[in-house]
Amino acid sequence: MDVFYRYFLTLWLVREQQLYMLLEGLVKQPRESEWVEFKHNYHSTNEIGERISALSNGACIRNHEFGYLIFGVEDSTHRIIGTSFKPKTAKEKKEDLEHWLIQRLSPRIDFEIVEFNYYEKHVAIFIIPATKNQPVEFLHKSYIRVASITRKLNEFPEKARKIWKKGPAKIFEERLALENLQVDEIIKLLDSQNYFDLAKLPYPSERSGVIEKFISEGFITKTHSKYNITNLGALLFAKDLGFFKNLKRKAVRVIIYDGKNKLKTIREQIGIRGYAVGFKGLIDWANSQLPANEVIGKALRRDVRMYPEIAIRELIANALIHQDFEEKGFPMVEIYTDRIEISNPGLPLITTDRFIDEYQSRNERLADLLRRLGICEEKGSGIDKVIAAMELYQLPAPNFVVQERHTKVTLQAYQVLNDMDKKDKMRATYQHCCLKYVTNEKMTNQSLRSRFGIEERNAATASRIIGDTLNEGLVKNDDPNTNSRKYAKYIPFWA
Repeated sequence: MDVFYRYFLTLWLVREQQLYMLLEGLVKQPRESEWVEFKHNYHSTNEIGERISALSNGACIRNHEFGYLIFGVEDSTHRIIGTSFKPKTAKEKKEDLEHWLIQRLSPRIDFEIVEFNYYEKHVAIFIIPATKNQPVEFLHKSYIRVASITRKLNEFPEKARKIWKKGPAKIFEERLALENLQVDEIIKLLDSQNYFDLAKLPYPSERSGVIEKFISEGFITKTHSKYNITNLGALLFAKDLGFFKNLKRKAVRVIIYDGKNKLKTIREQIGIRGYAVGFKGLIDWANSQLPANEVIGKALRRDVRMYPEIAIRELIANALIHQDFEEKGFPMVEIYTDRIEISNPGLPLITTDRFIDEYQSRNERLADLLRRLGICEEKGSGIDKVIAAMELYQLPAPNFVVQERHTKVTLQAYQVLNDMDKKDKMRATYQHCCLKYVTNEKMTNQSLRSRFGIEERNAATASRIIGDTLNEGLVKNDDPNTNSRKYAKYIPFWA
């Protein structure tokens, strides 16, 4: 027998024996529980998705590493009777079942399906990792097992609270990207010169000074005589993110399209360097790809780019800072002939209509470093500058949208007022009102006319736009008792 064949046969036999032992151990459980469920045959795909959510959440609460959904076992007696269900080859709407399920889970936990014959009885087991930092949802709803019944998690807030409290011991920035390195390897992998330049600090005369500073910043850690690079250090200062297996997919992508859709790509640029050391090059390259603007108002010159650089800079920095590193995907800048879209994986921690006056970051250490290095603005001021710059250029208001798995902001090219739809006008009015309020001013008919470039003789046009925005509930009268529309002042709905 060929030596390699014998080797793989041995591995297969060991694996099968382990599965036998796993199954035999599970059926010895006194009853179904939060982390174990038995089924004879397939009922519905949605039922499987709900069970995956419930068992992952239940395993977390009960401190088990995995939850298990077993097909081929009678739930009342725990007898192994076999199943006709073969999930590894099953389809849902012409799509592989496993892929269909993963796409509808959040976060997308890496469950495993195993199938084998237990003494000629076919068995299928879903091995489901316990969630670590948030409840697992299926189709935007979380589930939990209560005894042998699957229920919605929101009916049991105490159980949900336990899951949130069982978050990972280390936040994403503190986890290790590479381990067991020598000093030479640290210097080779991380751009130490750029860090000291950005921080406006003199470069140490000895490498020990670099290592000491990097440890104090949390870029590296030391274990005995070896060093480890943290995610924070790699994300910010990697000379090449490709050397970090779990981070290379977090590199920023810039895509330029020929037209208003994705049908034809002109070019695509994928970032190589860490966010801090590559940021200036990223912004310069992205801005170089933007078309130049024609004269569109008295505030603009002929040779300016279509979009203000400060807006591009702050929105890309925001995409880096506020992304959810637990979600799959990467920050992306997409440039079309009529707009630019900047997106990041993950949903925001606050609603989009409060972006201008509130601030909450899920990656606080990353944000703090980028602020200290002068790459982004102080807390909460970046979006203010974006709105102000877009108003100066008399461009449509940025449109912040929360989608299924990511957050996107769209900057539209210049449009005359009559070409803007009602929603565009109301969004611009609301953002203008917010900007005035956070600078200790109030929106008026005159200030809105200035924002849109409306002449004084057309004040009624501004009044109509304000009226629509009032009716939508986005702004309100500063003094509800005044009857004067000419001298009325307005504040955001939340003020």
